[in-house]
Amino acid sequence: MKKLLYPIIIGLLAVVLTACGSNDEADKKNDEKETKTTEKETAKATEEQQKQMEEMKKKLDKQKVDEKKTVAIVNDEKISGAEYNTVLSTTQMQMQQFGQDPTSKEGAKQIKEQTLNSLVGQKLLLQAADKKGYTASKAEIEKQLAEIKKQYESEEKFKAALKQAGLNSEMLNAQIAENIPYTKYVEKEIKVEEATDEEIQKYYDQVAEQAKTSGQKVQKLEEMKPQIKKQLEQQKKQEKLVKHVEELQKNAKVDIKI
Repeated sequence: MKKLLYPIIIGLLAVVLTACGSNDEADKKNDEKETKTTEKETAKATEEQQKQMEEMKKKLDKQKVDEKKTVAIVNDEKISGAEYNTVLSTTQMQMQQFGQDPTSKEGAKQIKEQTLNSLVGQKLLLQAADKKGYTASKAEIEKQLAEIKKQYESEEKFKAALKQAGLNSEMLNAQIAENIPYTKYVEKEIKVEEATDEEIQKYYDQVAEQAKTSGQKVQKLEEMKPQIKKQLEQQKKQEKLVKHVEELQKNAKVDIKI
């Protein structure tokens, strides 16, 4: 619920100058009354919004597990509740962004499955990256951390964002240390072919048709081509990555504990 701002409409009567004193006083009282009413309504709307957010947070927090609990074991390597809760929060947020209710029975089930699948897949890829010898140096970790901090105006806002995400500096550094070899592995081992002109044209035609149907203006193909090419190749890589994880899982020992 958004804050509602109600306009104050004051009826002004044309009066003779000698009567202004008493009428001005009456208008002043009406003005004050209207202002107080508006402030109360705005405060009530804000309070209601805050209440709804708190209730939603309580429901979402109930889906979390004990941080020390083992939620899954992948090839004798444990996945902790702390790792689960971090990915869970991201999955919940994504579902809300798509207009779905993460607190419904079906939504909660879907979130749990997606979170576990994501964690298992990530662990399998990290293990594969480790076997291939991909690592993260201290300099690489510090560089990526600096790049993340650049997105925030101050250290305080950066720390606030960490807290909101349920992270601390140590946890973030650990995630970066895992992310670097993971990224190297995906870039080097998961190769995809470049998007062809035919694929780009087909995608563009679909976008143009959708824009035409909704009455929107579409850019020329030449202007959109680099963006479409990148998007198609990312899509190809994602599809290949999913298949790669499925292949890794065939030879893996995965034990789900929750």
